[in-house]
Amino acid sequence: MTRQLDGKVGLVTGASSGIGRATAIAFARSGAKVIAASRRVIEGEETVRYIQEAGGEAIFIKTDVSKEAEMEMLVNKTIDTYGRLDCAFNNAGIATFSPLCDMSEEDWDYMIDVNLKGVWLSLKYEIRAMLKQGVGTIVNMASIGGIVGCAGYTSYCASKGGVIALTRAAALEYAQFGLRINVVSPAFIETNMLATVPADMLPQIKARHPIGRVGKPEEVAEAVVWLCSDAASFVTGHNMMIDGGYTVQ
Repeated sequence: MTRQLDGKVGLVTGASSGIGRATAIAFARSGAKVIAASRRVIEGEETVRYIQEAGGEAIFIKTDVSKEAEMEMLVNKTIDTYGRLDCAFNNAGIATFSPLCDMSEEDWDYMIDVNLKGVWLSLKYEIRAMLKQGVGTIVNMASIGGIVGCAGYTSYCASKGGVIALTRAAALEYAQFGLRINVVSPAFIETNMLATVPADMLPQIKARHPIGRVGKPEEVAEAVVWLCSDAASFVTGHNMMIDGGYTVQ
C-alpha cells in the first residue's frame, strides 16, 4: 500500500464513528500520526485502539467543535504533542429529519452551530497553525444536500451549502500561503446518520444512486486521503462529489 501521508500529522474531527473513524484509520494506514477528536469519549478511544492495534500512532482528544475554546485547545494539544499539523479532516456533524415548519429555533441553531460554525472554528485554528509552517491541507465535510434539495432536511442542507461556500472562500484566501482547502460532498453513506432517514424512504434513496447502492465510509476516507496527499498538490477550492452519480442525473 502506498503511504501517501508518511510522516505527516493528521487531525480528524467526528472520529468516533462512520466516515470520521474510517478516515482516521485510513490516515494511519497511509503513514500519518493521527489525532482523533470527538465528543463521544468511549467511541473515540475505540478508534484510537483500532489504529494502535494495527501498528499506527494515534491519540484521542475530547472536543466539541461548536465551542471555540475547545477547538483552540484541540489544535494547541496537537502542536504540543507532535510539533505540527499537516492535514485535517473537518468531519464532525449531525443530521436530523425535521420539516421546516416543525423545526424549533433551538434545533436550527444547534444544526448550524455544529455543522457550519464548527467547520469555521476548525478552519480558524488549523489555518493559524499551518500558516506558521507555510504548508498544510484541509478537507471539510459537506454533502450532496448542500447541492440539491432534500425534503425534511432543510437546516442540514443549509448548513452543508454553507460549508461548501466557506471552503471556496477560505481556499482563495490562503492558497498564496501554501495551504490547500477542499471539501467532499458524499451522497448517502452506510453510517449511523442513515438511520435518521425514515424507513419507508430507504428503498427510493438507494434507487436514486445510479451506481446501484449507497456508499461506504471507506470510500469517502480514501478520497480524503488523496486530497490531503501530495498527489493532489494542484487541487484547492474543489468540491469533490462522492455520490455514485446521484447529482449528475
